[in-house]
Amino acid sequence: MRECNVCKKQRPDWFYEHKKKKTCKRCEFRWHQRLLRFLVQEKNQTPAEKLAVREGYMGVGLLIAGQWTINPVLYILGFTMVLIQVSIRRQWNLVALQLNGLIAWTIHFLNELNII
Repeated sequence: MRECNVCKKQRPDWFYEHKKKKTCKRCEFRWHQRLLRFLVQEKNQTPAEKLAVREGYMGVGLLIAGQWTINPVLYILGFTMVLIQVSIRRQWNLVALQLNGLIAWTIHFLNELNII
């Protein structure tokens, strides 16, 4: 048993970080630090997520190239690649947005070929 230098209570040894520590864990608790640590969590990406991020960048590049050339094929490929990225990240509002663009440019492409 040791006495904490802040609260002056007798606490068992396991209540301290290490043997030389003089302040107990309860007195060292800072609610704002815990809150910030909880809000900022490190997340390791899976290989599928890493690949999806790279594919998403490629899709955005194709969408930018499509704006300069007005080529429906570039738009279709770009929307498909970005759709894969946002679906793996489970960003469903962006999935709906990408599906909308993909369907619109597919219809435009088929009209251009006189299929519809």
